[in-house]
Amino acid sequence: MTIEPTPETSSRTTPRKPGRWAPARLLRGGRRYFLPWLSLRRWRVRLLLVGAALFAGLIAIAFAIGAELAIATHASIIGEHPWLTLLIAPGGFAALAWISFRLFPGTEGSGIPQAIAASASDDGRVRRKLLSLRIAIAKVFLTLGGLLSGASVGREGPSVQIGASVMLLLSSRKRRRRIASSRDLIVAGSGAGIAAAFNTPLGGIMFAIEEMCRYHAFRANSTTLTAVIFAGLMSLAVLGNYTYFGRTLAAIGWPDGIWPVLACGVAGGLLGGIFTRVLIASARGLPGRLGLIARTRPVAFAGMCGLLTALIGLASGGLTYGTGYAESKAALEGSAALPVAFTLMKMAVIWLVFVSRIPGGIFAPALAVGAGLGSDVALLLPGEPDPAILVLGMVAFLAAMTQAPITSFVIVMEMTANHQMLLPLMATAVVAHSVSRSVAPVPLYHALSHAWLRKAHRQVEAAAAGQAAQSSAAAATGQDGAAAAAKSTPEPVSIESGTAPEPSTVTETALPAEETPVPDAPSAVAATPDAPLAPDAPAPGGRPDATT
Repeated sequence: MTIEPTPETSSRTTPRKPGRWAPARLLRGGRRYFLPWLSLRRWRVRLLLVGAALFAGLIAIAFAIGAELAIATHASIIGEHPWLTLLIAPGGFAALAWISFRLFPGTEGSGIPQAIAASASDDGRVRRKLLSLRIAIAKVFLTLGGLLSGASVGREGPSVQIGASVMLLLSSRKRRRRIASSRDLIVAGSGAGIAAAFNTPLGGIMFAIEEMCRYHAFRANSTTLTAVIFAGLMSLAVLGNYTYFGRTLAAIGWPDGIWPVLACGVAGGLLGGIFTRVLIASARGLPGRLGLIARTRPVAFAGMCGLLTALIGLASGGLTYGTGYAESKAALEGSAALPVAFTLMKMAVIWLVFVSRIPGGIFAPALAVGAGLGSDVALLLPGEPDPAILVLGMVAFLAAMTQAPITSFVIVMEMTANHQMLLPLMATAVVAHSVSRSVAPVPLYHALSHAWLRKAHRQVEAAAAGQAAQSSAAAATGQDGAAAAAKSTPEPVSIESGTAPEPSTVTETALPAEETPVPDAPSAVAATPDAPLAPDAPAPGGRPDATT
């Protein structure tokens, strides 16, 4: 049986000529690909993302300028009156601890663990406990207060929290208005903060990939690139194309350069790994009476840490105050040398800031520790150039403490603008990271983020429990009030059902002794059929008058 093709089936099966419908298909395809560029919603999303990145970069730049002014102000005061630090540092530490604990919880410490903890949570209430514009603004001023007090804090960790907080403002609960997921926005803001703080765009991207997305896939490609690019453009527009430590032209050759690489990598890995374990153990609690004071009297404990910071600063001749940027840059330029004990003294003041829990980062001070380490290693290798070994010491200690080797050598390379040191920096970072992993298996910032995440969850659960208790108490109060009102309201008299009121509320009308009520009368008072009605009794079917 054969089926003859109908006009409809024949038109479907007949191949069309190649050039007949090409213009129509081109118009349809062009409209499909061209119309999204005319969508106001898409342009609104792009403009919001660009505006948030520019705003985050502007805050980070203002923060950098304020940090330089704070360091210069403290240096001028201490330069004229060195012993005044015994009052400034303890008072400043205590005041900052009280303000951060009482008024701005969530601003304590570096800021990088808070950003990592917020990116790991799917609860918006938990994220708001760790990242918000209020926390970001407070973090700026509190960190500047720490620099004015002489604390060895940096602005890079707070810049990460600031960038993540600003980008998180774009998160929306409605799917149609969502620019990106909250995790992607936090990752992008963190990279933008690093890029604006150091003027290192590649370092910001690598930080977002290697540190913020260590345990989950990196999917914020376009979001992170947009945030880092425009934050970097804001930095270029305000501060110009500068390098953090200036241009360092020193280099080491091969194969003789293998010994500085191994020496700095092994020494930096051991020192960074040990310091990481000390910081993680200190975050869990100090032992003995010292830990009891830190838990019960945190403000007084912070004042004690400030006093010790002042004493170490006096002993070092003022070298351990602040971020250590000026001392490291002078050593790289060869205009000043770092003492042998600088490394240990700088680590001590960093630890004092960490256990006092005042706001401030440890990223930039770690670079100063690495510079001191490189200076000490250079004493053992007299034939090598000192600036090159200082740069190797920086990348070794930073890679060991953060356990982010790629981010470390990229940031240090961009800070010094020395591409000739790329291979030695990479090799040193790998060696230091391997040695550090054997000493401290858990990375520092991620170990600290677990504590912040647990704390935020406890705060959210406590707030939810408090709201539930208030709701139940209000409901119980409303039920008690309704029951009391029901008891105080008298019961009405039902005429249709013939139900008489209670004797306590209504008193029956007194009847003569010879009269008895009629059983089927509608009223409660009636006369017998043979006797006339009483004078006070109503007619049948009428309403009785109750007397009290």
